[in-house]
Amino acid sequence: MSKLTTEKYLVRALLNNGVMSKALFEEELLDQLDEFMKSKKEDGDDLFFVVTERDNHVAMLLIDVDDTVHVNEEARAVLKAHWKKSVYEETILELLPQMVEELDAGYYFVTGLQAQSDADQEL
Repeated sequence: MSKLTTEKYLVRALLNNGVMSKALFEEELLDQLDEFMKSKKEDGDDLFFVVTERDNHVAMLLIDVDDTVHVNEEARAVLKAHWKKSVYEETILELLPQMVEELDAGYYFVTGLQAQSDADQEL
């Protein structure tokens, strides 16, 4: 699949509130859940999310601060709630090229996030 096609489906799912695939989540991400949780804890991440795309379908997993697992549209909503809407959109747009490259290379897009304190946000 072309990188442009991958990007199109990522934009649809992540920025345009498109439907995500439960089947893709179950096939690719569910079995990796323990590894994702381990990575989150080892890295000291507050939030941890994973995106995959295959055959024009996108799936997303987010592990929140309390280690609750959120899937697909719920994961997107939790991430949007964590960031202001404009920050969410800007950040996803910045991450899109990296997402496309990693997915095109056959990997998942995986990233952990550290929550900023109020003092950090004032700088």
